[in-house]
Amino acid sequence: QVRLVESGGGSVQVGGSLTLSCTISGDTINNHSIAWFRQAPGKEREGVAFISVNYNRAYGDSVQGRFAVSRDNAKNTISLQMNSLKSEDSAMYFCAGGWRRGRWSRPDNFNNWGQGTQVTVSS
Repeated sequence: QVRLVESGGGSVQVGGSLTLSCTISGDTINNHSIAWFRQAPGKEREGVAFISVNYNRAYGDSVQGRFAVSRDNAKNTISLQMNSLKSEDSAMYFCAGGWRRGRWSRPDNFNNWGQGTQVTVSS
């Protein structure tokens, strides 16, 4: 069974940086296109970043230029580097696999989710 586990969340001040990791078990990550989503209380789940098996990347409009997604196949890990954090970046962050093609920013197009890691950005 393929399992995704997020780590690296925490509290940071506005303007700070944080790096999240998504580690896969049960398979090698180079077989998987992975997306990062986030969800704040009372809001819909939002696509943050995506990296394909071919290293193609995509970002949500609200994080473009501030966040960077990368993959380390040797460590079986996808990382999300988050810079210039804003209070509105506060959310639970999830990594998702099992992409069924289609728009990467749609949660319905993924069928394997981690448990999430909380990011809190405060002033």
